[in-house]
Amino acid sequence: QVQLVESGGGSVAAGDSLRLTCAASKRPYTGTVVAWFRQAPGKEREFVALMRWRGGSQLYSDSVKGRFTISVDNPKNLAYLQMNSLKAEDTAVYYCARGIRYSTDQSTYDYWGQGTQVTVAS
Repeated sequence: QVQLVESGGGSVAAGDSLRLTCAASKRPYTGTVVAWFRQAPGKEREFVALMRWRGGSQLYSDSVKGRFTISVDNPKNLAYLQMNSLKAEDTAVYYCARGIRYSTDQSTYDYWGQGTQVTVAS
C-alpha cells in the first residue's frame, strides 16, 4: 500500500509559476511510474505528465508541453510538477498517481493522491 499526498496548490495570476509536490509514503518500486493528472470543473480528468520513479524520459500532454516539468527526488520519495507561464485554463484539481506502466491510460494507475487545487486568474 502506497499513500500519495499532494501539496503546493494555490491561487495565482496568469503568467505566474507554482510547484506541486507529491510525497509517497514509502519508496516506490523504481520501475513504476509517477504521473500528474488534472480535473477542471465540469470536465473529465486528463493526463498532464509522467515519468518513471527512477528517472529518465518524461511525457507531457500537448497543452502543457514547454511550460510544465515533471521531476523526481527518488531518495526522498518525492515527485514534483513545476508549472510555469500558468494560464486560466490550467485551473483544476491536480492529482499525482502511481502507475505500473509507462502510459497515459488512467486505468494503469493504482494509487492516487487526494488532489490539490490550482486556480489561475486571468
